[in-house]
Amino acid sequence: MGEATQVLYLSSTTTNNNNNNNGHSKFDYELQQNFSTASCSWYEELIDDHLKWSFALNSVLHKGISQYQEIALLDTKHFGKALVIDGKMQSAESDEFIYHECLIHPTLLCHPDPKSVFIMGGGEGSAAREALKHKSMERVVMCDIDQEVVDFCRKYLTVNKDAFSHKKLDLVINDAKGELEQRKEKYDIIVGDLADPVQGGPCYQLYTKSFYENILKPKLNNNGIFVTQAGPAGILSHKEVFTSIYNTTKQVFKYVTAYTAHIPSFADTWGWVMASDKPFLIEAEEMDKRIEARIDGELLYLNGSWFHSSATMNKTVSQSLRNETHVYTEEDARFVHGHGVAYRL
Repeated sequence: MGEATQVLYLSSTTTNNNNNNNGHSKFDYELQQNFSTASCSWYEELIDDHLKWSFALNSVLHKGISQYQEIALLDTKHFGKALVIDGKMQSAESDEFIYHECLIHPTLLCHPDPKSVFIMGGGEGSAAREALKHKSMERVVMCDIDQEVVDFCRKYLTVNKDAFSHKKLDLVINDAKGELEQRKEKYDIIVGDLADPVQGGPCYQLYTKSFYENILKPKLNNNGIFVTQAGPAGILSHKEVFTSIYNTTKQVFKYVTAYTAHIPSFADTWGWVMASDKPFLIEAEEMDKRIEARIDGELLYLNGSWFHSSATMNKTVSQSLRNETHVYTEEDARFVHGHGVAYRL
């Protein structure tokens, strides 16, 4: 018989409040002993009923609990260092550039002259890092609710060291909704680099029609553009929140574009939604010219032809986007499936 392999996996059970859909996650911790010919530790994330996503680990580098969420930095064998918050993969060393280039650069490149960005969330610093690559940028405000997440990422995610110390970065610890509401200035770009909407989590209200309409949109400049991460957008997962976020945004902005990319460490295709009251899309050739002229350094993933192809959905997802009627509200929210936390070696 071989040595025991430790499988670190999460499961979650959810209890619903009868007065609304805002349930609270109860995390169950369990260590499963399997057997193999070699000793190895694994981390497992529950993606859906009967479906888990597993990572072989070298070690758990750090873990902690803040006022809002549980945080861990894992050293995975396949994806390198991985940041996990509340049992959900946030980014991995090997492929985080895909997510963050897709989140930041399309809006900044489509804008004629972006000088100011407000990032909701983004505590790991990667979104700010990408925004600061633009030569025209004068100010990047990064507003994250969780001081401990920011401190954690500043200490352990050394790839973003320069971004955190950049003179153009204004780091604010506050709820993004309240921070935007109280600020008088407007921005060329507002970015939603938020955690997925989960039951009991702090972020789902920042995906609602009322927030977009009453707080966010008034803080955009005349030709400003809003972009948000919009959750899983795969053939089997796009109806969780992606189509709803897209449809909700359409209720508030005149021009709305959804686009997607595959993120290997997320085990799925991911979605983003861009929106403005002014036309913003540019041709692929023009986007490539702006990348060359505006950005310090080289992008690893995004170019003009890819971006245009990324906004072309397959037949199933296209139909779902067209036919979606759900509008995100505080009383009628949708949530992503399957979150919990377990780290034991």
